[in-house]
Amino acid sequence: MDTLDLNSDLGESFGRWVLGDDEAVLGLVTSANVACGFHAGDPTTLRRTCAAAAARGVVVGAQVGYRDLAGFGRRFIDVAPDELADDVVYQIGALDGMCHVAGTAVRYVKPHGALYNAIVHHEEQAAAVVAAVRDYSTDLPVLGLPGSAFLRAAEKAGLRAVPEFFVDRAYTREGTLVSRREAGAVLHDPDDVSARVLRLVTDGVVTAIDGSDVTVRAESACVHGDSPGAVDMARAVRSCLEKAGVVLEPFA
Repeated sequence: MDTLDLNSDLGESFGRWVLGDDEAVLGLVTSANVACGFHAGDPTTLRRTCAAAAARGVVVGAQVGYRDLAGFGRRFIDVAPDELADDVVYQIGALDGMCHVAGTAVRYVKPHGALYNAIVHHEEQAAAVVAAVRDYSTDLPVLGLPGSAFLRAAEKAGLRAVPEFFVDRAYTREGTLVSRREAGAVLHDPDDVSARVLRLVTDGVVTAIDGSDVTVRAESACVHGDSPGAVDMARAVRSCLEKAGVVLEPFA
């Protein structure tokens, strides 16, 4: 793998409540998955984040989620497909407006949290998110889990489907993410995480939580901006990839 995108979830603060160090992370990643106000973020935070990304040349993507501020978008909601599609269009449009006044634009879409995990298998919700992106702009790629119903539906709809890898999340032997409710689901050691990313780049595999090897194809790697030590993690991953000769550049 000669090139790789490095993305992170940003713009997730709300009012006086601050989550993560967006400025520092923006100096390390190539793409920013910016919240759209449904699972996290307020208008001032979103506009500030888009402006900071534009100033650093970081590509902005709309991170769409369930309407679940209290649960940070990490609770499944059995929303009707047409309503979910409307929610997604609304979120993309809102963030695109903030991007416009910051001199940039939404360049891709990535679902967040419970929605991301649901549409790995939930065919109706996957189709709803794809329909929303397609109706907004067929030029917008989507980020998702390799082999997911979401990416299959996106490809069928003519969208560019971009598979990603989570550097700081544990995987099951089926190639899905281990639930955050389980021990060991989130990884914290920068050295261990960097070694995982390097193995992904060189061998195309990741060690699952049960010790088995899982084949993973990815064009983008995600480091969570809200994790403890996120900046150190992103810095270590970036340094490891650059030393390995991998060029970090946005996919969109």
